Amino acid sequence: MNERLEKEAQRYKEALKDAPQRLKFYRTLSNIDVDPVYLPDCNQEEYLEKLGFPGEYPFTRGVYPSMYRGRLWTMRMFAGFGTPQDTNQRFKFLLKNGQTGLSTAFDMPTLMGYDPDHPLSVGEVGREGVSVASIQDMEDLFDGIPLDKVTTSFTINAPAIVILAMYIVAAERKGIGPEQLGGTTQNDILKEFIAQKEWISPPRPSMRIIRDILVYAAKHLPRWNTISISGYHIREAGATAVQELAFTLADGIGYVQTGIEAGLDVDSFAPRLSYFFDVHNDFFEEIAKFRAARRIWGRVMKERFHAKNPRSMMLRTHAQTAGVSLTAQQPYNNVVRTALQALAAVLGGTQSLHTNSLDETYALPTAEAAKLALRTQQIIAYESGVTNTIDPLAGSYYVEHLTDEMERRAMEYINKIDEMGGIVTAVEKGYPQREIARSAYEFQRAVEKKERIIVGINKFVDEQEEPIPTLKIDLEVERAQKEKLRKFKASRDQAKVQKALDAVRACAKGDDNLMYPILDAVRVGATVGEISDVFREVFGVYRETQITGQI
Repeated sequence: MNERLEKEAQRYKEALKDAPQRLKFYRTLSNIDVDPVYLPDCNQEEYLEKLGFPGEYPFTRGVYPSMYRGRLWTMRMFAGFGTPQDTNQRFKFLLKNGQTGLSTAFDMPTLMGYDPDHPLSVGEVGREGVSVASIQDMEDLFDGIPLDKVTTSFTINAPAIVILAMYIVAAERKGIGPEQLGGTTQNDILKEFIAQKEWISPPRPSMRIIRDILVYAAKHLPRWNTISISGYHIREAGATAVQELAFTLADGIGYVQTGIEAGLDVDSFAPRLSYFFDVHNDFFEEIAKFRAARRIWGRVMKERFHAKNPRSMMLRTHAQTAGVSLTAQQPYNNVVRTALQALAAVLGGTQSLHTNSLDETYALPTAEAAKLALRTQQIIAYESGVTNTIDPLAGSYYVEHLTDEMERRAMEYINKIDEMGGIVTAVEKGYPQREIARSAYEFQRAVEKKERIIVGINKFVDEQEEPIPTLKIDLEVERAQKEKLRKFKASRDQAKVQKALDAVRACAKGDDNLMYPILDAVRVGATVGEISDVFREVFGVYRETQITGQI
């Protein structure tokens, strides 16, 4: 090892000296001692430039010096169904069983900015997530949960500013200030236009709303991740791992540029941006994707945006196993798929992880299926030994080659998007959408021709399938939520609500920060649907143009 590597190794050992340790001994089952991090045995000139050390630029080997030896990833199981009270009970069940962070799924009306009493909400209330329309719903959702001690993630995008305001006000009513709140709003509207298609207004006014959240959070929410830049839905729509990596990082670049154009110093908000990646079946490619993502982001933030704070260069990420890989046929095979994908996420160095349940192709998960998915993470964490050392696959010829190749191919996409004028323009032209559609088509063709094997689908098929237990959402949920909303609206001071909505409208027509009038509107009882209707009125409703071009 050369002198530089020896010096860095010693510095690294000093950094680890006071790190909390989960285990008294780090040994294999054969009592072989495990070092915290492994280094090349010879002088390799590219090592420090391309890999370096965990917790150091360019962060290829991990964003924190001690990684899982100091602290395990957050086990954040996605939950949300029915009424806020139903989901509150599931939250408490998961926390009791060892979950370490909350993650909230909302129903389709909430995601689209409609209240339960809207005609478009019929048949969808509480079906694929929890129904939240009012500050009362938000308070019920987190009843008995200490918001200053538990981190909370919200998978919400178009009405994210309203949901965040409701969470702030719910905490405020418990005597908890915004500076004490820790968590994440997904708030990634660009990936909605690219992949998931749950929007309210067109891209450019939607980016204005993002801007206002960034500016507010930089001043008032020091512990809050303002955007979870999401590759998950891009991958679920049919993107390859390279496309997921490229388009997600391009979205991140777009958000950073928006913050800078709003007058923010990059280091004032970039440390609170986080990422969210899919973890699919190609084990080593997924590991390489995480490593390449950290390296690209580190370099982009340092060289392109001239960030000075190392935390601005860290790509911290949540991960979720691939929902699109789950099959309705032979559903117990999904347990195996999820375990392999979760292991890849851990070996890739994720900071937070959700494992899908075996029954999610049929319905939202049952409590028992969710517990099994959580136990999958716990077995990896406490029994597998893979957390004993940091980035254990570093130095593998295959993994390092894949990491380099993922970086090279992703940068080709990012450079092309830059040439188009940035990600918003690329989205308006339909470029990412066309690329994803092409990949989805090619993958499906490969499955149909049996060039790619999916067990239980095109090989090892069972002629007869036994049904499995699934979660049923009672139709009573919709009736109960509509009645609850009716009573809530009747109890409000309607004049105050109308005045507050008028203030939101006036702000939307101007250029002041929307977060402040929305907070005031939530305080007097304005609902998700009412505030979203102001967006529809002022900014318009987005209708996607047909994507043209050969697939």
